[in-house]
Amino acid sequence: MNALEIIGTIIGLAYLYFEYKSSIYLWITAIIMPAIYIVVYYKAGLYADFGINIYYLFAAVIGWVYWLYKQDGAKNKKFPITRTPTKYHVIFSVAFIVSFIAIAWILVQFTDSDVPYLDSFTTALSIVGMWMLTKKYVEQWLVWIAVDIVSAGLYIYKGLYFTSALYILYTIIAIFGYLNWIKLMKNEAA
Repeated sequence: MNALEIIGTIIGLAYLYFEYKSSIYLWITAIIMPAIYIVVYYKAGLYADFGINIYYLFAAVIGWVYWLYKQDGAKNKKFPITRTPTKYHVIFSVAFIVSFIAIAWILVQFTDSDVPYLDSFTTALSIVGMWMLTKKYVEQWLVWIAVDIVSAGLYIYKGLYFTSALYILYTIIAIFGYLNWIKLMKNEAA
């Protein structure tokens, strides 16, 4: 299991690099990494994280197509980084709350998870974060900072030390990624 976790960590680092650069290549690693972590999380008993990685596979394909063809179908036209429209704040909040409650209920009722609420929290917030990343909203980084901090602690508790180290690094990079995307957004607007 450690070898698979280490491979997933290395691919995760490549993912972070491409996301930081706002590169479309992040979606290639976003397809490979969840395939690995589906196995890692299932064996660790992190069933919501297992499930979210199935979602990540599908979302990565959608993200790849969305970024490739942009919103208007004009291939190779620069897809800009933007702020999250105010109208989506309520939608994202409701999506998080409904997802959290549903996932927690499933984990409590149907699994032997010893961390159903933390697992549900990171999973529900990740659903929102991935949706925001697909749309290239700069605030997606703030969502990932919260996910990464909680996940790092959760993975230490579950004995997934390489993955925990990756999520600590994710937290640091997410802070810099947020600042970088703000700079990129301003440069694109200029």
